[in-house]
Amino acid sequence: MKKPALIEIPNTLQTITQNGVDVLVEALEKQGLMGTYECLSVEKKAQLARVLTCSEFVVEQFRRCPELLVELLNSGDLDRPLSVTEITEQLATLVSTVTTEEALLSCLRKARNRQQVRIIWRDITRQANLIETCHDLSNFADASIDQAYRWLYDEQVKVLGTPIGRYSNQPQHLVILGMGKLGAQELNLSSDIDLIFAYPEGGETEGAKRSVDNQEFFTRLGQKLIRALDSITPDGFAFRVDMRLRPYGSSGPLVYSFAAMEQYYQDQGRDWERYAMIKARAVAGDPEAGVELLTILKPFVYRRYLDFTAIESLRKLKQLIQQEVKRKGMDDNIKLGAGGIREIEFIGQAFQLIHGGRDLSLQQRPLLNVLDTLAGEGYLPCAVVDELKSIYCFLRYVEHAIQALADKQTQMLPDNALDQAKVALMMGYDSWDIFYEALNQYRERIDWHFKQVIADSEEEEQESNGAVGDEWLPLWVRTQDEESSCIQLNEAGFTESKELYTKLMDLRSSPSLRSVQREGRERLDVFMPRLISAAAELEQPTLSILRVLPLIEAVARRSVYLVLLTENPETLKRLLLLCAASPWIAEQITHYPILLDELLNEDRLYSPPPAQDLAAELRQHLARIPEDDLEQQMEALRHFKLAHRLRVAASEIAGNLPLMKVSDYLTWLAEAILTEVLHLAWRQCVVKYGVPQRLDGSPCELDYIVVGYGKVGGIEMGHNSDLDLVFIHNGDPQSETDGAKSIDGLLFFTRVGQRMIHILTTQTTSGILYEVDMRLRPSGDAGLLVSSLTGFQKYQEAEAWTWEHQALVRARVLTGAKEVAEAFEAIRIEVLGKQRDLVKLQAEVSDMRKKMRDNLGTLVTQSGLGDNAFDAEQLFNLKHDAGGMVDIEFMTQFVTLAWSWKYPELSVYTDNIRILDAMAETHLITPEDALWLQDTYRAYRSAVHRLALQNKPSLVMADQFANERKKVMELWLSLGLYINENSQQ
Repeated sequence: MKKPALIEIPNTLQTITQNGVDVLVEALEKQGLMGTYECLSVEKKAQLARVLTCSEFVVEQFRRCPELLVELLNSGDLDRPLSVTEITEQLATLVSTVTTEEALLSCLRKARNRQQVRIIWRDITRQANLIETCHDLSNFADASIDQAYRWLYDEQVKVLGTPIGRYSNQPQHLVILGMGKLGAQELNLSSDIDLIFAYPEGGETEGAKRSVDNQEFFTRLGQKLIRALDSITPDGFAFRVDMRLRPYGSSGPLVYSFAAMEQYYQDQGRDWERYAMIKARAVAGDPEAGVELLTILKPFVYRRYLDFTAIESLRKLKQLIQQEVKRKGMDDNIKLGAGGIREIEFIGQAFQLIHGGRDLSLQQRPLLNVLDTLAGEGYLPCAVVDELKSIYCFLRYVEHAIQALADKQTQMLPDNALDQAKVALMMGYDSWDIFYEALNQYRERIDWHFKQVIADSEEEEQESNGAVGDEWLPLWVRTQDEESSCIQLNEAGFTESKELYTKLMDLRSSPSLRSVQREGRERLDVFMPRLISAAAELEQPTLSILRVLPLIEAVARRSVYLVLLTENPETLKRLLLLCAASPWIAEQITHYPILLDELLNEDRLYSPPPAQDLAAELRQHLARIPEDDLEQQMEALRHFKLAHRLRVAASEIAGNLPLMKVSDYLTWLAEAILTEVLHLAWRQCVVKYGVPQRLDGSPCELDYIVVGYGKVGGIEMGHNSDLDLVFIHNGDPQSETDGAKSIDGLLFFTRVGQRMIHILTTQTTSGILYEVDMRLRPSGDAGLLVSSLTGFQKYQEAEAWTWEHQALVRARVLTGAKEVAEAFEAIRIEVLGKQRDLVKLQAEVSDMRKKMRDNLGTLVTQSGLGDNAFDAEQLFNLKHDAGGMVDIEFMTQFVTLAWSWKYPELSVYTDNIRILDAMAETHLITPEDALWLQDTYRAYRSAVHRLALQNKPSLVMADQFANERKKVMELWLSLGLYINENSQQ
């Protein structure tokens, strides 16, 4: 939101303006400083009048110390932003002259008053925006805490000695964590500061007459630091300090060792402490130890799983706040009241706590940045985030206006007409009534958004009609008999009610549920009636619920997933619909419950991104993971694949994606993953062994390609397709790498390939990425894992079998160096364009097809090609039987090998559809036959996809596709290919 507008000071405040000016003039005259005031420009006097009108605090500061105005004007600090370095250096210069503790207190307070006047001036005159104001306040707080700490530390060391770590034997420093708005650098004009003190390790001090324990040293130091900041002197205070967020609150020790902190949060940390820790930042003391401490505490804050218990906990916390607001009559509190700042913070924190363990982009402190991430990552619509940000800024400006009045720590709207008029003026409104109406409209919008994310959307319904699914609770908890339960299921539309009832009771008494803790059992008892109720509304209620039950049993111990589905009824409905449509999807989600996250956003679920966005999204995910954390990288790759494969399957079931697009997306997904896997493997090998060389002696820069054959090469991947890959390099296999642990080039390139296979095929908690088949490389299993470009070319030209050239028709570079890819494609075109003995080729292709049918086909027979009757009791293998998909694939491969020497356009593309187009364009078959083959091939593939989603093999009854099979076989023969006698057709 843009800054509030500057408007003229209304007549109702003119008296206040004049009083402020009079107080200032009187103070200046006493000090003989009126010349400064008289020399002010018209613009500067207008700014001064506005500030004196709005802020009693500034008036009082100028009354007590008119020199402050002169100094601020002369320094130019009122007219420009200050960097964090300037703020720190200004304070450090002042503190460097301090010789006593009392002088330190005076120094801090005078510096604070100066900064406060400067910041209020720039805020009220709208020279600074909200971000600058919050950063200036936070930066000065950081500097004050750190400078005071360092001065006090040095003084205490003189008396008590230097604290030394028991294990490291190194001097110890305090780590001071800033929490809340200080941690997020969102401090307001009169905020207190929430701090936690910790030190790395126990031990004793050295260098003094009497040693003291490190705990005692830092406790004394912490007490002095609080006094230096918090105590009120004639100069006021520096910062109000609140230490209640530390472990055990006010009743606990003032400082903790890192080990004690870790133990506390691991064993006793409460939900509200997780929210507090989201914004924790090391603001002073030992910065390196601060990073270490926050790393130790991160697992407490951000869970590795989707933590939907956060919503319920936030809701309960909000209810407590609302009760307090009601009890104290704080409806006009713009922070805690309905539609206030806290509700916007809760919205951001809910997503951070739920998803932050897995989505590292959410592990950040400033709320506005978090909201931007929620929009960028698709958690919330951009329009919603824009509204939240705009209103948040508005409310923070209101907060600053309230606190600028008298430097009081309050978020309550003023209740007197004079202060109300001042706030309206600072907010750019002509009157309080107009401002208050706009404020209420904004708060209503925030309250509405808050309820969409956090509040129980069924709360009112539950109060009036009971909880959703209550009618099914007696069935689930077995307070009614089996007969009554089956009648209830029948009346609700469930078929095979007795079988369903038995399955539900089996789940209830299953061994996996016996060990579930009380909280998990309670969540299951809340969820199951809702599940039955949601299933009853669908067309296939019994099928839906039966396919979801294995998932429920699988996640019973991790009941956070039950909370997810309970909190999101639309997500539960989507789960039931998808599982009813596809047992394959049901199995995927059961094996990998983290996929439930994908069902939350309907738009994202049914709209897979295009190739470019897909690759960029994966790069972004991996960029957030440390380069040396292979385990987390592998998990991120696997989750990315699982999530996007589910989105493709859901889109296919919903009818949003036709067959060809499904294969496109699945192929793009594989390419994006292979690109990142190649870069990971290459980088890891370079770190370990150094950079290999090219044949000309220059360093290799990823002179490596991954070639895809088969389905991935032909852009025809299915949901469970594996990867037929070949690795090729263009480096010098003999020269050594330049690392400390050097190896020859051939071994280096082999290690890259081995690393890729390891990343792709290692079984983790999220499964494997892909099954990888390397048997199509030169010489198959007996050959090198990685071939040189030259070696590959020689093999293809002199040693490769016809079936290997057939495979080359569908070979395509998936990722790697552009120059090597272009060289490979030139080799491929040259090999495919070689003129071959047509009769020999026909025989070899036919023989290879026979071997495949014999090994992979069924026993389906036909009583002669002139008869269109197939035995209806037999089965037809859509892929491998005569007249099936492989026949069409072999035809395109045969034609490419037979005629590319004459028609190079046949070898341009690797997919069957476009090869058939080229066959028609070159008149090798008629356009009608080409179109018919394309439609038949698509029909076969669609059937295979549908069967795969049903977890069924590629088999249909033999009388299906009878006409198609017959025509494919006729076209097979028309190309001079033959069906060998005694083959299985």
